[in-house]
Amino acid sequence: MPASQTKPIDLYYWPTPNGWKISIMLEECGLPYNLLPVNIGKGDQFKPEFLAISPNNRMPAIVDPEGPDGKPISVFESGAILQYLGRKTGRFYPADERGRVEVDEWLFWQMGGFGPMLGQTHHFRLYAPEKVPYAIERYTNEANRLYGVLNKRLADREFIAGTYSIADMACIGWALGWEKQGQDIAQFPHVGRWLDRLKARPAVQRGLAVASELRKPPEQRTPEEHAMLFNQKAR
Repeated sequence: MPASQTKPIDLYYWPTPNGWKISIMLEECGLPYNLLPVNIGKGDQFKPEFLAISPNNRMPAIVDPEGPDGKPISVFESGAILQYLGRKTGRFYPADERGRVEVDEWLFWQMGGFGPMLGQTHHFRLYAPEKVPYAIERYTNEANRLYGVLNKRLADREFIAGTYSIADMACIGWALGWEKQGQDIAQFPHVGRWLDRLKARPAVQRGLAVASELRKPPEQRTPEEHAMLFNQKAR
């Protein structure tokens, strides 16, 4: 535990690829944290007390009681949380500008592409009540393209930005679902080796295990849970 962090960080979390980013980072940094489950199938993300810290009604979010100048701070959006924790601890996020830009490029690649496109692939392949061939093909192909980008990036390096960083933590949870995304990991051997390398890290193992018993497979979701997850409009 860093000597400067005496009070635990509140982690608003559910065991999903986005939630895993932050549980892994907290475990890697040895930061103390309180786990506050946000049951996204039951609508916890729409409660006023959660919206006060995460106005996009999405987890994860954190409240750090020892924020800048010693005052509490809340942070939502997983990429912003990773950057914040990286700056706070000085770990897994380079201090030099050239190194930080490289990590940011791949963090934003995950936030803007690898996560959303793989999420849509999951949705149309596993969750959609009707099978839409065009949508399945569209997103499965885009997932394949993105895995190709990542595979090429990892061809001559162990980690996405050279050294292990928040860019790797951002991507692993999504990449673990390659089979459900209709991909063949044998087509992307560098990604496969990278996944094995990350899964061997004890902190990654602990981060992925956080509240894993709460995770439900698609076929076990009730119609009410499905509607809560996927059919929301502006409130």
